[in-house]
Amino acid sequence: MLRVLLILPLLACPALAQESVGQGLSVIPRTKAEMARIAGVLAPPTDFSKPEKFEAKSGGAATVRARPTADAFSQYSGNMPFDRQMNFNLGNALFTKTWVPSPASTLASDGLGPLFNARGCQDCHLKDGRGHVPQGPQESAVSMFLRLSVPGGSNPAEIKDWLATQDEPTYGGQFQDFAASGMPAEGRMVINYSEVPVILADGTVVSLRAPAYSVAELAYGPMAANVMLSPRVAPQMIGLGLLEAIPEADILAHVDEDDSDGDGISGRASFVPAGPDGHPALGRFGFKAGKATIRDQSAGAFQGDMGLSTALHTDPWGDCTAAQAACRVAISGQEPGVRDGLEVDHQSLDLVTFYARNLGVPERRNIDAPKVLRGKEVFYDIGCTSCHTPKYVTDRLNGQPEQSFQLIWPYTDMLLHDMGPGLADNRPEGRASGSEWKTPPLWGIGLTQQVSGHTEFLHDGRARNLLEAVLWHGGEAQASRDAVVALPKDDRDAILAFLESL
Repeated sequence: MLRVLLILPLLACPALAQESVGQGLSVIPRTKAEMARIAGVLAPPTDFSKPEKFEAKSGGAATVRARPTADAFSQYSGNMPFDRQMNFNLGNALFTKTWVPSPASTLASDGLGPLFNARGCQDCHLKDGRGHVPQGPQESAVSMFLRLSVPGGSNPAEIKDWLATQDEPTYGGQFQDFAASGMPAEGRMVINYSEVPVILADGTVVSLRAPAYSVAELAYGPMAANVMLSPRVAPQMIGLGLLEAIPEADILAHVDEDDSDGDGISGRASFVPAGPDGHPALGRFGFKAGKATIRDQSAGAFQGDMGLSTALHTDPWGDCTAAQAACRVAISGQEPGVRDGLEVDHQSLDLVTFYARNLGVPERRNIDAPKVLRGKEVFYDIGCTSCHTPKYVTDRLNGQPEQSFQLIWPYTDMLLHDMGPGLADNRPEGRASGSEWKTPPLWGIGLTQQVSGHTEFLHDGRARNLLEAVLWHGGEAQASRDAVVALPKDDRDAILAFLESL
């Protein structure tokens, strides 16, 4: 019955039903008049005494009302036509459902693992928001995991400056701390923190939490001596479709690999293999911009996080390596002639992609408060917008009315930046070096406590509040970070108030 129910809305929505795996967005070229008008709209403000026009609508017409509950990130795009809302709801059902290992009587939900990090997408992206770090040594690392790799490998797409690495030979590309019954999990992630004091110019002392990562209770023998560990906490999900719709040329316009303008900022574009054919495309998603599309990101999570096969990753054993023989031969959820012979069929991947593409960005709060406006001015003055680009106009798109031609305010340039040794994971990924990270969008950041129940930030949740997150910035962001350290308390509080309003 579930399979029938999943098919019905696809037939009712031809645009979604006709989407093929790896298909790019259908873009309508801009006219010269539109380009001139857009340039004026995107010009930086000169008057910080009042909000800019439309600034409250971070996601353009797709912006949603800022609910005062934990569901603030779980609304569909504010401009979604009625006949597409059922697809969002069905995508939500797939995103929130719990998968089970095979064999199982629930044939529409089996195939989990055999090794995995979570039983469902929502287990990591809690309420479509951020994950969190374990609160103690006995808490499992749900919503957080370790990426694994060793030097070597190849560049399958022949991408310039690709920093070749390969999966750890025994444990694969992702350390998985859960397993199906009768099979051992790979082991346990261990985090040890030390406190690092930072003294601000006014004498305030802020203690930063510096993490060290290791693994314990390894079930399949030792890891390679040269293994590189990189932690990841699940990021918030809002606005992904709008980020996907930013014109590639507008992102590449900010690239300055050789810092030709001498401002200390040298953002680089990530190019990665995309879709089923592995053609190079601009990386937009993931902490190191390792995925080009929402579909690629979703399929990668099904494979790595839950061990579920899709059209983009057809092996039913997920991240299990040849050294984990029992995992490779375990019963899978793939059935010939059923669900396209996959554990997550094309239609289900379409629905999850549609859901992730359309999680609405909440509107701004307190946008005209004097303290917030002052914080915005300071944010500009100290150079934060050099990486956190405030606004874009998305492409005109066929078949995607929610994302088409919207003025959005994500505060990201979508590029890779060297963030210094303090934040370095020392693990290359594609074009990203071991100290480079993609600038994360800032929209919704002030609702983290409300949605996720904590204020942990950065790629591994080490920052316990926004000020700590800023103070961890180094490398290309060192000058802006030092400017925050030197601010008087009123201006420091103002910039934090501005961030809380996003």
